[in-house]
Amino acid sequence: MIKIAFMGAGSTVFAKNVLGDCIMTPELGEFEIALYDIDPVRLDDSYMMLNNINRNANGKAIITKTLNRREALKDAKYVINAIQVGGYEPCTVTDFEIPKKYGLRQTIADTLGIGGIFRALRTIPVLEDFAKDMDEVCHKDYLFINYTNPMAMLSGYIQKYLGVNSVGLCHSVQSCANGLLRTFAMDEYINNCRWEIAGINHQAWLLKIEDLAGNDLYPEIKRRAQDAGKGIYKDEWDLVRIDIMKRFGYYVTESSEHNSEYTPWYIKSKYPELIDRFKIPLDEYPRRCINQIAEWNKRRDELVHDAQLTHTKSNEFAAYIIQAMESDKPYRIHGNVLNKGLITNLPNDCCVEVPCLVDRTGIKPCFVGDLPEQCAAINRTNINVQMLTMEAARTRKKEYIYMAAYMDPHTAAELSLDDIKSLCDDLIEAHGDWLPKFN
Repeated sequence: MIKIAFMGAGSTVFAKNVLGDCIMTPELGEFEIALYDIDPVRLDDSYMMLNNINRNANGKAIITKTLNRREALKDAKYVINAIQVGGYEPCTVTDFEIPKKYGLRQTIADTLGIGGIFRALRTIPVLEDFAKDMDEVCHKDYLFINYTNPMAMLSGYIQKYLGVNSVGLCHSVQSCANGLLRTFAMDEYINNCRWEIAGINHQAWLLKIEDLAGNDLYPEIKRRAQDAGKGIYKDEWDLVRIDIMKRFGYYVTESSEHNSEYTPWYIKSKYPELIDRFKIPLDEYPRRCINQIAEWNKRRDELVHDAQLTHTKSNEFAAYIIQAMESDKPYRIHGNVLNKGLITNLPNDCCVEVPCLVDRTGIKPCFVGDLPEQCAAINRTNINVQMLTMEAARTRKKEYIYMAAYMDPHTAAELSLDDIKSLCDDLIEAHGDWLPKFN
């Protein structure tokens, strides 16, 4: 009987999707789910919710809960990570409010930029502790499945420096092509097209999109994109990505609010009209957190205490990975792995998001080759920040934190080098014990 450990089980809605999917996968047979969190109340909520789903699905999961990390990990073959170190308060608030004092505005701040750098720096030490425990108590062939952001920094670090058998998963790839088709009223091709995507997390590129007969759909998409912003199509939510596609030729996987802060072009204090023109939602993540907390307070009883609660399988990859490895029926995912010659014009050992085949032997990344040079060039600007942040975490040296921030496209477009250094120092002080000591 396999055991799945879910770290950060207090993320109740996400646990419903990922573990509910496992429960709805009868091919897994009888298996154990061990829920772990540091918040006993949220842990209990997830435990009650998943037991209801399991019972109503005639599921074969044996569900346990614990506040003891090593107990959760003991003998686990699959470890799913969904922790958020420091939560909304105090850490996310700090990541937004201190940069604002310097005139640096953000939207999500969980993947790149100042927010992404500091989220990685406070999360990596926890993952180092996870890795030590997993090597000591997990199944000898365990797989660590990471869902926590910043995806490339965390997945790259645990694979490169900790040697953990791991894959990072995001859901932006699954929805990319259909979302673009829906935006431009090409609904007849939704779920009736073939596509290829590769790059880095949150900035992977839709390299090809065709109908089932092999006809290229990009020309028609780009023709309709010329009317973007004029109210003809459902595009107002996605103006940044459409603009990137117009200028660089390819559509990118993650949302416009994300990509507006991964580049130097859209959030600029000198040109505030760009915020309105591209409908960029500044402070979007704190706003979502507040709304999610309020929504959770409304939905808690509905999810936790509904004895008739059911689940419909989502498009998250985790359950499909586990099924493929246990049944030896191959399945294709897009995963975040180290670049070992997979994308040939991106740096070796950076973290890339590429197609992977999964079977009983594990995760097998697929060769991509060169990205279009302009796509690789944009990716490299983000990889610079990721690699330097990983080096800061490895060495515990402040100089690498500064250099990571100096290289960040959005931060560098807004602030001087001296201000960036001062901002980093302020954030290090404000985060206090949430960070390790840096020299």
